[in-house]
Amino acid sequence: MTALETFLFADFLGTAAWLWLVFLTVVVSLLAFDLGVLHRDNREIGVRESLLLSAGYICAGLLFGLWVYFQKGGDASMDYLTGFLVEKSLSMDNVFLMAMIFSFLAIPRQYQHKVLFWGILGVIVLRAIMIGLGAALIYQFSWILYFFGAFLVFTGVKMLFAKLDAHPNLEGNLLVRFLRKHLRVTDRLHEHRFFVRQPDASGKSVLWVTPLFLALILIECADLVFAVDSVPAIFAITQDPFIVYTSNIFAVLGLRALYFALAALIHRFAYLKYALALVLVFIGAKIFLVGIIGKIPPAISLSVTLGLLVGGVLLSLYKTRGQPQPGGEGKIAS
Repeated sequence: MTALETFLFADFLGTAAWLWLVFLTVVVSLLAFDLGVLHRDNREIGVRESLLLSAGYICAGLLFGLWVYFQKGGDASMDYLTGFLVEKSLSMDNVFLMAMIFSFLAIPRQYQHKVLFWGILGVIVLRAIMIGLGAALIYQFSWILYFFGAFLVFTGVKMLFAKLDAHPNLEGNLLVRFLRKHLRVTDRLHEHRFFVRQPDASGKSVLWVTPLFLALILIECADLVFAVDSVPAIFAITQDPFIVYTSNIFAVLGLRALYFALAALIHRFAYLKYALALVLVFIGAKIFLVGIIGKIPPAISLSVTLGLLVGGVLLSLYKTRGQPQPGGEGKIAS
């Protein structure tokens, strides 16, 4: 066996290195095609284009799940699809918060894609770190899975009793105030640029960040907050780092593409959070049920998850039929 073959078939976190390389190649190719071909210029992305692009990402994610089936077996493929569904659904709240951030900072739609593109690169790195830490903790302390399960049940119950109209107040947000205090932020956008040089109070030319970069920081921090739910959720489904990471990243890739359509329709999915709450309770409870009834088959987990989410979507569409999109004026952070 040559050195190259030894490397390609070497075990990395329980999976052959060549499988990881295939995944990374697919993700890099998708992002390069997105930015280098489809969106070379800063322009507004319409709902139709957003839906088509998202459909492409979803198909890529599902095809990858089919490839997982042939490489790692049916159970692994079911776990991948379950994780993909859970992460995609949990990210719906992230879409709402991203829309609030863009509105608060008055970021035009033609510049939002750039923020989201660089944001996804940050997500790829940050999720890798968080999932790596989670895998290491589970390997060293297997009991931590019960902590993850209890946390998911608690989070799900909390979501069930949360108010539908509970919106975060970005004006008084501690992180926003901290960034405004410790960064030089311009009072207006400078087209698509994250940084500009301009005089400070003393007349000296210094580097400033624009509201576009501030939006990027806030979106990255928002993803960290939402990862606190999604990472334990996928580890409660499977402890295979390959399945955990790939399902997370493919779900987030498609979400970024779908943002421009969902941002206009997010109010139609108001009741989906209750379905998500039940999904979290179910996934968390699975960990404790292993010692009583044994491991729940992946096919059943996927069926229950899909059934709850579809039910949540249908209920939301029924309850919100005829409701107008809520309006809101954006602000320039000052």
